[in-house]
Amino acid sequence: MPHILVFDSGVGGTSVLSHIQSLLPTAQYSYVMDNALLPYGLQSEQTIQSRLACLIKRINDFEHVVDLIVIACNTASTQALAATRKLTSIPIVGVVPAIKPAAAQSKSRRIALLATPATSNNAYTNSLIAEHAKGCRVDLHKSTRLVALAEHYYWQQTLDLDKLTHELEYINIDKEVDCIVLGCTHFPILRTQLEKFYGSHVDLIDSGHAIAKRVQFLLEGKQSNRSGVKMPLQFFATAPSGMTNKEGVTCRAIDLNC
Repeated sequence: MPHILVFDSGVGGTSVLSHIQSLLPTAQYSYVMDNALLPYGLQSEQTIQSRLACLIKRINDFEHVVDLIVIACNTASTQALAATRKLTSIPIVGVVPAIKPAAAQSKSRRIALLATPATSNNAYTNSLIAEHAKGCRVDLHKSTRLVALAEHYYWQQTLDLDKLTHELEYINIDKEVDCIVLGCTHFPILRTQLEKFYGSHVDLIDSGHAIAKRVQFLLEGKQSNRSGVKMPLQFFATAPSGMTNKEGVTCRAIDLNC
């Protein structure tokens, strides 16, 4: 069974992890989050590249050989994916905003990208829009408060709906938009609440299922040299502080300072 490592700055990547687990339930999984620098949307490109380079250096420290890495963070993927791939022969799958499917689906030709500041502002995102959203108006919106709300909701299972509503009203997505690209993997954690706020006439589109299909394709037909005994999910954090995830898995410490 393959060992898949999923990486994000926080718990946002668990929204991608769940899609992968659905397609590949027998795989072994490790989840690594750099929550000491959360959110990545406020970090520099150099900092993000350095943290991922350190992750690659630590890759042999894991209990099992890693067969594939998923950078389940739009910001990290758009700013550091190419540089990180040069450091290892392990296949790496990145996550980028789902501009292409949103453009194909939109009837009003009005799309909104809701992401972190780093993802909304970078050149890679602009190139995605230029290439795949011809004939559409794409409005760029950014929020780090939604990241914080999603983090709190994941760990505490409580959500301040007043704070969420205030943030969404402040973001102020145009009423003519019929497709919102969730360009941060944290945002699908709030999907139910976002759907209630925006209504059934707006489609919320993320990359989770597409990424899972890509992972499935890359691992298809490949056999692991390890035993068939499936180990429980391993959860790592740069600032663990005794945190336990929803499945009761305690976060273990990992150092991404190199």
